[in-house]
Amino acid sequence: MLQTPSGGAGHGAAAAGTGLMSIGAVLAVLREEFPEVTISKIRFLESEGLIEPQRTASGYRKFSTGDVERLGHVLRMQRDHYLPLRVIREHLAALERGEAVHLPALSRPGDGEAAPEQAADGPAPARIGRRQLLAATGVGEADLAEWESYGLLVPVEDGVYDAEAVTVAGLIAELGRFGIEPRHLRVMKAAADREAGLVDQVVAPLRRHRNPQTRAHAEARTKELAGLAVKLHAALVQSALGVRLP
Repeated sequence: MLQTPSGGAGHGAAAAGTGLMSIGAVLAVLREEFPEVTISKIRFLESEGLIEPQRTASGYRKFSTGDVERLGHVLRMQRDHYLPLRVIREHLAALERGEAVHLPALSRPGDGEAAPEQAADGPAPARIGRRQLLAATGVGEADLAEWESYGLLVPVEDGVYDAEAVTVAGLIAELGRFGIEPRHLRVMKAAADREAGLVDQVVAPLRRHRNPQTRAHAEARTKELAGLAVKLHAALVQSALGVRLP
């Protein structure tokens, strides 16, 4: 049986018992350690063969405790080590065979270059280098260049991306399997930019405030508003399509 590190998502899932869980329940467990994980991300990892949840007669996914532990392990390897999915598969297979495996040292932003110094008012935002992004998502240079040409992925500086780029790239690739091309996604990017602009407009006065505590509160308010915007966007899309995700 696959052994995961103590604590984190794997530990939370094990404590939940041995009953099967819906994808929504799995999401709630994983978000204790991985706040940015989404249902689309879980489905993407399933499509890549990293988990194999059971299916009900009506087609709904049902996850065991072992499935949730495995998901937590996969997400941890992506987050902490930027491992490509191919390497993660090999690592999981070795663990299941009972072999001792060692994960590589934590990757640094900029493909091996020293990480930027921590800002005086808090930790520096997570960054990922171009080679790390390509390895973590399993896409090629041509695909990444095309996505950049449509503004779907934008480096924060030369060859360095926000860590969220891994999630964005994975979702673009997943949509591509259904024939949705990058040019089709420009409307989604434009909508996201408008939503981000609205949030920024609300939070901007807090960022400019003289009181340092008020300025610090701006980040928490931004996250709160972003979460609400994402939920509203998802609900509007589901309503427009007349569907409800499991």
